[in-house]
Amino acid sequence: MTITETPQGTRRLTTSKAMVEAIDQEMARDESVFYMGEDVGAYGGIFSSTTGLLDKYGPGRIIDTPISETGFIGLGIGAAVEGMRPIVELMFADFMGVCLDQIYNHMAKIHFESGGNVTVPMVLTTAVGGGYSDGAQHSQCLWGTFAHLPGMKVVVPSNPADAKGLMTSAIRDDNPVVYLFHKGVMGLPWMAKNRRSTDEVPEGEHVVPIGEAKVVRPGSDVTVVTLSLSVHHSLDVADKLAEDGVDTEVIDLRSLVPLDRDTVLESVRKTGRLVVVDEDYLSYGVSGEIVATVAETDPGMLRAPAQRVAVPDVPIPYAHDLEYTVLPRQDRIERAIKAVL
Repeated sequence: MTITETPQGTRRLTTSKAMVEAIDQEMARDESVFYMGEDVGAYGGIFSSTTGLLDKYGPGRIIDTPISETGFIGLGIGAAVEGMRPIVELMFADFMGVCLDQIYNHMAKIHFESGGNVTVPMVLTTAVGGGYSDGAQHSQCLWGTFAHLPGMKVVVPSNPADAKGLMTSAIRDDNPVVYLFHKGVMGLPWMAKNRRSTDEVPEGEHVVPIGEAKVVRPGSDVTVVTLSLSVHHSLDVADKLAEDGVDTEVIDLRSLVPLDRDTVLESVRKTGRLVVVDEDYLSYGVSGEIVATVAETDPGMLRAPAQRVAVPDVPIPYAHDLEYTVLPRQDRIERAIKAVL
């Protein structure tokens, strides 16, 4: 890929390139940082999460693992409690079930169970999301499940600059951080991508604080709260509705744990209308948490009932048309915005 220099000290990178750049810079800065997972060495990660890093750092720090999620996540936890800063890649978030005990009974709880004496400075990174006919076992987001389990921070970048900044923050954090990247925002040439998956990324050190949402499109008529690929779908709809005079504010949560409730509340107080777009399952998830935040704070700020656009409680279909029907894409987002207006 050609990198174009701009006077602002940024380059246009894909999300995957930006993520790799953050890992590269942190590995160069701190020898305790290393990366491991399936196919992360010579292959460079199936979603290009480690491209070029094996040649630079060698197999001692870019470690290919057997297909044993419980084993290598356990190895990462052990390395973290002994003072290293591992980045461990779970190839698909759907595979969390194989190693859930390691994640939520060990990685997430060791700091608490040690009375705060032992830290677990570890990043668990994994691919999420549908839209590619990957089937029910390779297309889930599941970030609501990770966020539901106490003891872990959870971040979800939607664009190249945030991918770099949040990865830097995650690696430096002394808490375990789950870093979830959607295949549809990575900018990979062999996958359908959105036009914003290549964008300007700051050179050098770039840090995005964990726990701060971002208003990516200011507006006055309706608030759309969302994350990951759904940010881009929401922006597409906002641009379309602007032609009809509808001014849509779009909030990219960026982080689920901690959750920036203040930014959400400030926006809803202004617009009086709320739509939550979430590619996770509808029930017991992020969309319900956002609506509950508003309802518990001041339900009177809503001029209309809130709308939720999420995946219905069914496995993600393999058939392309059925998959697009259940995903929170532009058509469903537009209907929800019109409903609250």
